[in-house]
Amino acid sequence: MRSGRGLEEAVRSFRVATWLGWQIESNWADPFVFAIYSLVKPLAGALILVFMYAVIAKGGLASPLFPGVFVGNVVFIYVPAVLAGISWTIIDDREHYGMLKYVYTAPVSVFAYLVGRGVAKAAVATVAVVITLLLGAFALRVPIGLGVLDGPLAAGALVCGCVMLAFFGILLGGVTLVTARHNYGVGEAVAGGLYLLCGVVFPLDTLPSWLGIVGRAIPITYWIEAFRRALLGTRTPAFEGLSNGVLLAVIVGSTIVLAGLAVVVFRIAERRARARGLLDMQTMY
Repeated sequence: MRSGRGLEEAVRSFRVATWLGWQIESNWADPFVFAIYSLVKPLAGALILVFMYAVIAKGGLASPLFPGVFVGNVVFIYVPAVLAGISWTIIDDREHYGMLKYVYTAPVSVFAYLVGRGVAKAAVATVAVVITLLLGAFALRVPIGLGVLDGPLAAGALVCGCVMLAFFGILLGGVTLVTARHNYGVGEAVAGGLYLLCGVVFPLDTLPSWLGIVGRAIPITYWIEAFRRALLGTRTPAFEGLSNGVLLAVIVGSTIVLAGLAVVVFRIAERRARARGLLDMQTMY
């Protein structure tokens, strides 16, 4: 009976949090302006990358490295949106709205609530990803098409990757929960580090050897590689020997490990925040 009520509570918390997250994401403008913003933002980001690559890289957009860099950047849109977005929920509810303490006193599942808020951000990120991929396929001639698309691999990577990023965000949310100052930059700083280390722009083989080892230890690196294979049908040299099945197994296994670590860290931080009265802290910083 208790487990049934807990599941019902988690589902209700997730559904309401997703609706709330979408309202917060979209209520700053009327639907038409929000739609324009959702279209222009990813296109502007893609064009910045294109111009930078065209000027700096040898061969410009004709370089064989460009499609992999393009897809890596597009997929990486999910990382700051979900990972930093979930950790930002702690700041938003505690510092801006003063509602975090009420979330804890309400009959809701905090984990389901945080994931639900992240889903709303992932929905906006999905719009950006789809639009940018279409731009790449039709305007920049990036070889993305039905002929090379691996649907099962793309679907598996998308689901596993979003779950992985959600738990990563929960882990950072625990850190944010007990951080008094400078917590605004935690999620963005981590996302920036992952941008460098996960082979999004620079192949791991071009990084210093110790940074390459760090990059190979991060699950998001394998997630991005799975999307490159699914959308382009190519493999990066650093993961040439890994089959698609092994790649997905690494993503699933690391997601399970990360989930356990995130729950433990968040629960420890939660108890510390309760003991120190940080759930209703207003730093005004």
